[in-house]
Amino acid sequence: MAHLAHISDIHFGKIASMRVVDALVEDVNSAGVDLVAASGDLTQRAFPKQFMEARALLDRFDAPWLAVPGNHDVYPWWRPGQRLVDPVRRFRRYICDDPYPQQSLPGAEVVGVNSAHGWTVMGGRLGPRDREAIRDGFLGAQQAPASPASRPVRILVVHHHLHLLQEVGPHDVSRGATKALHAAAEAGVDLILCGHLHVSHIEHVKTTRPGREIGAPATAEHRIVIASAGTATSTRGRRSNRRTNFYNHVRTGEGWFEVEERRYDPDLGRFDTTRAHRFDVED
Repeated sequence: MAHLAHISDIHFGKIASMRVVDALVEDVNSAGVDLVAASGDLTQRAFPKQFMEARALLDRFDAPWLAVPGNHDVYPWWRPGQRLVDPVRRFRRYICDDPYPQQSLPGAEVVGVNSAHGWTVMGGRLGPRDREAIRDGFLGAQQAPASPASRPVRILVVHHHLHLLQEVGPHDVSRGATKALHAAAEAGVDLILCGHLHVSHIEHVKTTRPGREIGAPATAEHRIVIASAGTATSTRGRRSNRRTNFYNHVRTGEGWFEVEERRYDPDLGRFDTTRAHRFDVED
């Protein structure tokens, strides 16, 4: 069984207060999680000081962490040269220089992919190399026992969205999202952890993947759960989550996984559970 904390859009440079930051660290550490997954936008303007503050937060967690950049982690628009040539150089310097970080846990395989690029501004982009990284990253998990009850839950971490979430309303979807979602289905991904929208929302989508058995149809339906985390520590919550801070707990078991949304209560100065969503692992 694996236990993850999923944080996103912490936006150092637009922090609500250090009280929220401290409450997040205390809540995560007291839960004894196995991994903290950060799905991008660690900074507001990709300034070195903001990256150093974000790194200091990550290092306060007792558990190891895995992080991918978001669109706010690329060089700002007034640095067009760096933004186009090496947009996430500061992220690589201060946070992580691996564009496809991975972590194997008892009960879960976790792979991160960078969707943040300098010329796509808001929406993000995923290309052929990213799709290959998704397939290759879960190769070991695909070779694990085929029974849903015995195989690890496959979790993809990416900042931008790969599918339009109907219940959220109009929002950005990454360029190349459809092909990337098909690659995730081909890899047997169960859960995508993302952010970007600053709204806490859990929804499942149906996509297709190649049939596994001889004589099977060319494509088979596959369900992927998408967990969009709200902003964990900033003032930039949107819509129903305006000025509200959220993050997620993810737990896996034999043949199931659960996503628990946790919301910051400013009166109590702590995070509490608002909703929990449990799903069976599909074959």
